[in-house]
Amino acid sequence: MDRKAWVMRAVEALRFATFKEIQRYLDEEGEAFSKKELEDTLKALVQEGKLEEKDGTYRLARKKGGEEAFEKLFGG
Repeated sequence: MDRKAWVMRAVEALRFATFKEIQRYLDEEGEAFSKKELEDTLKALVQEGKLEEKDGTYRLARKKGGEEAFEKLFGG
């Protein structure tokens, strides 16, 4: 798995998680990230719309429902 996949797996497992909680989860899974690697990966996932961040807590981005599915099928 790449870094993004590991971080997504951590957030899926934890549901709502701070940076430290995500870091701890990854350490326990044997995937130690440097602080900068984890910060960069979290920022990238937020920019891609896969994660949401509020007050230092991360969670999976909410699905946009039918509109998102329509755009994927027909190219919006």
